[in-house]
Amino acid sequence: MSPRSADPAVRAALLAAAKRLLSTEGPQALSTRRLATEVGASSIAVYTHFGSMDQLRRELRRDGFGRLEADLDAIPRTDDPVADLGSAILAYFAFGLGDPDLYRAMFVDRPPERTEDAGTGVFERLVAAVDRCVDAGRFEPAEPALLRGWSAELWTAGHGMITLALTGLLPLDQVRFLLTDMTCRLAVGFGDDPAAASRSIETLHSAQGDLG
Repeated sequence: MSPRSADPAVRAALLAAAKRLLSTEGPQALSTRRLATEVGASSIAVYTHFGSMDQLRRELRRDGFGRLEADLDAIPRTDDPVADLGSAILAYFAFGLGDPDLYRAMFVDRPPERTEDAGTGVFERLVAAVDRCVDAGRFEPAEPALLRGWSAELWTAGHGMITLALTGLLPLDQVRFLLTDMTCRLAVGFGDDPAAASRSIETLHSAQGDLG
């Protein structure tokens, strides 16, 4: 480790450069020399702030999941758990569109070996949102394994829509419609009354307007 003191601004710049290189050129573009050149620092800066390239990549993912968790925690809680669940899915969607470089590092690129599952906190928040719908009688009672399966289905829907949006395979307004429509239909599949599910999603549209 270099005896030089860490600089938060340099650390942030290194993480931003790593996101950009991962998105535009892939993991093979990441090297201490390349990152240092990108931020106008010496190669030792990576070791000063992260210890190793693998640790930088771990920190990149951990930082991203921390930001996503904060976005989910900031969603106001209402008396409609299905609408709140929809808000969580839309917050995930907005996060992916708002920072595609970071999203790629979190969900697309293979993480370094021996990396802890930094996404556990995000998934557990989704499980808790689904469980709240069960407790409120909106979804059918479910064993923990099934509850987690439902949560994974919702997460997969969000991930798929982010991918379609980022690749431009469908217009953004169509992607938004598909995401909310799938959320509504999955809620019905999990046991919600169709009319109640539709009202919850309509409330979500009214509250958020443009869902991007």
